[in-house]
Amino acid sequence: MTQFDTAVVGSGPNGLAAAITLAQAGRAVVVLEAENDVGGGARTRELTEPGFLHDVCSAIHPMGLSSPFFKTLPLHEHGLEWVHPLAPLAHPLDNQPAAMLERDLEATAATLAADGARYAAWMKPWIPRWDGLCADALAPLGVPKHPIWMAQFGLSAFRAASGLAKSRFREPAAQALFAGLAGHSVMPLEMSPSSAIGIMLGIAGHAVGWPMPKGGSQSISNALASLFQSLGGEIQTGVRVTHMEQVPTNGPILFETAPARLVDIAGDALPLAYRKKLQAYRHGPGVFKIDYALNAPIPWSDPAVARAGTVHLGGTLEEIAASESACWNGKHSDAPYVLLAQQSLFDASRAPEGKHTGWAYCHVPSGSTRDMTEAIENQIERFAPGFRDTVIARHTMHSLDFEAYNANYIGGDVNGGVPTIDQLFTRPTASIYRTPNKRLYLCSAATPPGGGIHGMCGRFAAQAALSDWPD
Repeated sequence: MTQFDTAVVGSGPNGLAAAITLAQAGRAVVVLEAENDVGGGARTRELTEPGFLHDVCSAIHPMGLSSPFFKTLPLHEHGLEWVHPLAPLAHPLDNQPAAMLERDLEATAATLAADGARYAAWMKPWIPRWDGLCADALAPLGVPKHPIWMAQFGLSAFRAASGLAKSRFREPAAQALFAGLAGHSVMPLEMSPSSAIGIMLGIAGHAVGWPMPKGGSQSISNALASLFQSLGGEIQTGVRVTHMEQVPTNGPILFETAPARLVDIAGDALPLAYRKKLQAYRHGPGVFKIDYALNAPIPWSDPAVARAGTVHLGGTLEEIAASESACWNGKHSDAPYVLLAQQSLFDASRAPEGKHTGWAYCHVPSGSTRDMTEAIENQIERFAPGFRDTVIARHTMHSLDFEAYNANYIGGDVNGGVPTIDQLFTRPTASIYRTPNKRLYLCSAATPPGGGIHGMCGRFAAQAALSDWPD
């Protein structure tokens, strides 16, 4: 049990970020992973046909490129290469040109009709502030390095997205574009702080873009794992930790798990009252996802949509708000807000020559097993008539499939818990990364700053462990 100074359970980006931080401090670290490969929420597999590489969970990574920790690491030396689509985002609309989030602010404004100038004036001051804003936003609650910026940001971020969109914009295009951005919060758009993630993603689109890793999200995990091993770390795959005695250390253990999964493993090593708090942690809606092998690019009615790596399908602000409210309240939408990525248009390694991939999902009630294929494809066909004719093969996953794939995705919640005000800064409890057991720490997306591929949860948890265990 003294073979390693410390251990990390789970090899997603947060677990690997924690392991790298510990190894950089000179600790002997082992990472234990239940599956036969590293990755967690950043894995790529041939889910449909041979040669078609599909991202199992996350696909597009503005926060991965922006991560204050990842930016300090030589991940390019370990095979990570970022691919930038011609445009970060497209939002098709009925009977009119798509709203486009372009890297260029003025080009974006040109697609937003009378609201273009309002949008540009709103975004312009934030683009040069992105690095500082990102560092403060992706940090635990505390004194920010840029307090004035954060106060200004909070005035909009802590509002409901639907109200903010209607107060800022007059036309459907800009309102819909922001609604799609805010939909990434997986919250009703009438609830605060659903605006926060929408604003962050909008600024990121102009400041750094919405890139994808060449070869798929697995490339992020592989690069992190390679760097960790170059620092002397050890990764053991195929090791499903079910009790603490399996972990080969007498030192700290960092868990990249859902709070309830930590309870399952630690058992009586944690006080009963604390275990109850972890079990009361709230998870959000699940997802239904389809991966496509295609014989041609998606035939968008508006050709401009083919310039974007990510496409938001859902129509107007009101339609998207109705869809997100439905799944929050345990209902399925017949016209869901769909998030779609078309990676192979910009990364030829993702599909055989002349073929393409598609990646699409919608939010559904927690634990849903309903097949949403028809509803998702109706939304795609709405803006790309003839899409079904391009489909060679499909691979679908409902919410419980996601939980079976990764036990941390409780009910299909891939974001690590709802980002409501009471769970935004004190997640999963007020002690965040630490637990009452001085050896046990949480480093998953259920800790600040929450979901996304950025590694900051693991980074901060490891720093807490190093502070508590200085030798």
